[in-house]
Amino acid sequence: MTSSSYRGPEHARTPDRGPVPVARAGRHARPPDARGDVYLQVQASPEFQEIRRRYRDFVFPMSALFLAWYLAYVLASTMARDLMAQRIVGEVNVALAFGLAQFASTFLFTWLYARNAGRKRDRAALDLRWDTQERFR
Repeated sequence: MTSSSYRGPEHARTPDRGPVPVARAGRHARPPDARGDVYLQVQASPEFQEIRRRYRDFVFPMSALFLAWYLAYVLASTMARDLMAQRIVGEVNVALAFGLAQFASTFLFTWLYARNAGRKRDRAALDLRWDTQERFR
């Protein structure tokens, strides 16, 4: 379907990108920047900034920890081959145990993230969402 097949009044034309929806008039029509202004106000609000701060306070250190843990595995695998080859029990060596611990730590970090979000951000974000939605009514 080409852009020339759009003939309805609800589409405008741009030379390079084809049809562009045009805002319709009616009882639900708003000025084009009304929603944007509300979202900019919310973004500047202390409540939103607090949610973002709580998010950053958790995510950045945990990301750094996870990256360091992963790089330790990679470096140990390439530079400490004798250590990684040492057997722990039967055919299980340090490298295999370290690799399985990588999977376990991924689940642990995911659980910690969900727990942190539930305790420190979800309620505040939901309250902010409801306040924002009330501004549109």
